[in-house]
Amino acid sequence: MPYVNFVDDVTFKSLVGELLKLGKEAKSKAINEFDRNTIDPFSILWEMSSFGSSFDEWYQSEISRQAQKTLSNHIGMFHQNFLGCVEDWEDLGVGKMVDLVNHKRKIIAEVKNKHNTVTGAKQVDVYKELESLVMPNGQVYKGYTAFYVEIVPKKPERYNKEFTPSDKKTSTKCQSNEKIRRIDGASFYKLVTGVDDALQQVFTSLPVVIKDVYKEFNIADSNGALEYFKKAYS
Repeated sequence: MPYVNFVDDVTFKSLVGELLKLGKEAKSKAINEFDRNTIDPFSILWEMSSFGSSFDEWYQSEISRQAQKTLSNHIGMFHQNFLGCVEDWEDLGVGKMVDLVNHKRKIIAEVKNKHNTVTGAKQVDVYKELESLVMPNGQVYKGYTAFYVEIVPKKPERYNKEFTPSDKKTSTKCQSNEKIRRIDGASFYKLVTGVDDALQQVFTSLPVVIKDVYKEFNIADSNGALEYFKKAYS
């Protein structure tokens, strides 16, 4: 029985294996380069005393925190790569104007891992970039619908609505445009695959896939994560 029905098992395992590799590299880099950046010694004392931790516990926590910052960027790429393997979808890779395209359905998408990956004025920049791709005559994506995707939403809700970030320079919101939309991860996975619970299927399959790739992984340890999945998505 396949892990999911919209991406083949070999591809799924390959993408998971690559992310696990990057995660291990992120932790190794955090350890090897730990002393390259000045550590706030005052913060060490406050954290140890406030959290009731030893120096070694603080050190391990700080290593994990630094590695997690790097890993979170790669998690966003995992979703981009994974969705780009669904039929009729193309992953445009790094450095392109957008991340995903489906020419058949005339859709482009900019994929971010969390709702706060891009904040404030930078969201306006994303809006303007998407607008420049789908609105002017002569653009290759003229007439396409552009989606700004937030895999992990701020609240446990589903949305597929016009993307109208606030422009602090003008104290106004960007102009409403049905061709430029904001969408949560669960809704976008459904849009891409046609499967209502596609994102949940991927999440519940991941512990098994990780175990198949990384034998040392304890599937039982993933139960706690499932509770947070339920809290993140309504």
